[in-house]
Amino acid sequence: MSVLQSVLLGILQGIAEFLPISSSGHLALAQHLFKLDDVPLLYDVILHLATLLAVVLFFRKKIWNLLCCFGRWIARRPEVSADNPEDLLCGNDTLGRKTIIAIICATFVTGILGVAASKLIPQLPLKFTCAGFIVTAGLLIFSSLWQKKQSNASSAADKSLSAEKKGIGALQALFVGFMQGIGTLPGISRSGSTIAGAQLAGIDRTSAGEFSFIVSIPAILGAFLLEAKDLGEMGSSVGVLPVVLGFVSAFIAGYISLAFLMKLIKKGRLEWFAAYLIPLGIAGLFCL
Repeated sequence: MSVLQSVLLGILQGIAEFLPISSSGHLALAQHLFKLDDVPLLYDVILHLATLLAVVLFFRKKIWNLLCCFGRWIARRPEVSADNPEDLLCGNDTLGRKTIIAIICATFVTGILGVAASKLIPQLPLKFTCAGFIVTAGLLIFSSLWQKKQSNASSAADKSLSAEKKGIGALQALFVGFMQGIGTLPGISRSGSTIAGAQLAGIDRTSAGEFSFIVSIPAILGAFLLEAKDLGEMGSSVGVLPVVLGFVSAFIAGYISLAFLMKLIKKGRLEWFAAYLIPLGIAGLFCL
């Protein structure tokens, strides 16, 4: 792999990881076009670590609030006043504890599905990836229509409920974890399936987007640990410089893409990406 190819793959990873178009699917297509069939899966995971760093940096305040809440919970310290009581994820310690439990529940389900999928992914043909693009498009369209229907059905009284009466429940988290597990398959967007799952579970758009990316942190770390045994093999087949530059380019592109996507989520425009994914998937099914 050349330095230029690694940088291009890093940029592609950074863009596709957060935009709901499947980073694993686009990396598979790009590696096929570049004729890079010998690239170990660990290289893809390292690019995912770069975008994980972008998530941590972008949501650093929420993550810090959750860590502080977890520390007070374990140490049985008194609750502190909330900076933003309307924040569904960590507006106060009660919501923070519910979010922590939700992350654990979602990660548990994702872990089971992810381990099972890791054994299937190397055997899946590229056409499966193209079909995954179409599945992602369907999820985005369906979840968008569902969210709009739920919003129209909500009464003014429901919208005025305080944040203390809300929060992400365990059943919602299990469903989100299931959808995130499905998103480990190539062609099916992790962010798209997880955000769609959160919306279908009744979580509002903004909180669905935030939870989707925060819950990706343990999932990506777990994937890295599973593939870490191939670290020496990757150094010999890819090279140190391409890996480093790919990591940097994925981080920069990822941070910009994440900031852009969060704005789109608030506007409820994720179904727009279906206009790109459906033709791409159909073209891949017939041309590859």
